[in-house]
Amino acid sequence: MNEGRAGMLTRLFRGGNRVSGSPESAAPDERDAAAKSPAAPTGAAIGPEQRGWFARLRDGLTRSSSALTTGITEVFTRRRLDQAMLDQLEDLLIGADLGPATAIEITERLRAERFDRDVDAAEVREFLAREIAARLEPVARPLELLPGARPHVIVVVGVNGSGKTTTIGKLAAGFAGDGHKVMLAAGDTFRAAAIDQLAIWGERVGAQVVARDVGADPAGLAFDALQQARAGGADILLIDTAGRLQNKQGLMDELAKIVRVLKKIDPEAPHSVLLVLDATTGQNALSQAEIFRDVADVTGIIMTKLDGTARGGILVAIAEKFALPVHAIGIGEGIDDLGSFEPDDFARAMVGL
Repeated sequence: MNEGRAGMLTRLFRGGNRVSGSPESAAPDERDAAAKSPAAPTGAAIGPEQRGWFARLRDGLTRSSSALTTGITEVFTRRRLDQAMLDQLEDLLIGADLGPATAIEITERLRAERFDRDVDAAEVREFLAREIAARLEPVARPLELLPGARPHVIVVVGVNGSGKTTTIGKLAAGFAGDGHKVMLAAGDTFRAAAIDQLAIWGERVGAQVVARDVGADPAGLAFDALQQARAGGADILLIDTAGRLQNKQGLMDELAKIVRVLKKIDPEAPHSVLLVLDATTGQNALSQAEIFRDVADVTGIIMTKLDGTARGGILVAIAEKFALPVHAIGIGEGIDDLGSFEPDDFARAMVGL
């Protein structure tokens, strides 16, 4: 897969034209100003003449793949597969955060296929890539854009620091680059930085931003944003939300109120509820997924910061436990570092192939 910038969100969206993620919707001086701002993402936009998505994915997963490939090379120095080698492989997979159950299943499958037979590190890596991809294939699904919904309302949830606001900006850039009229709602009214950051993204991609003063009612803002989006003919409304987990009941009440007021305008809204998870949090991402699944009726997942961890296997563990659709993954802070989730590409990059 070597599609350059045009491959950023290939197959991520269904129900419209392909989203290219092009940053050209903003003027060069605006892009430069946004890139230099502390609240804007760092990293330059990557043009089509530069390296493709798979190359960047492979580089982004270097920490995860290095840990696995180094361990596999050290373990599989003997030719015949024995129990000691299987035990060490299981430990490697658990260390990569695939989860104990998945690690046991994969090593048992390797035992069934190759026990007491010659095997080398290259064969094991190919085997792991197939096994990981098979577990991820059922959850790799594009985000459905409903043709009858105008706007298609997307509520984005996740803990503070997960990359939620930046992900909204990247999604907006993709939609806008494909010609959709996008509106953003700064529903994380408890953090001035989140409001400011979304405003910068709005300027960058040419999207109107609905914002209020810090401390304003998020549900009231969401209600106003949907009214404005409908009146202005927006195709897509992306709503940011707060990510405070200190009080689960408070979070549940707040998100329920947002959904309730949206349904007063459009009984089908929100049409999508996307959970942004930070891969660097490891096993904590599992508990976050469980909480938000329970309180927010999550319809899909975007995993960010896979380039910042040696435990990229957490995505496999989440897929196995929750079976929620995975729409996209992030491997950096640049505008093009959010891409569609392709199980085969992810699995092969994960094991360094």
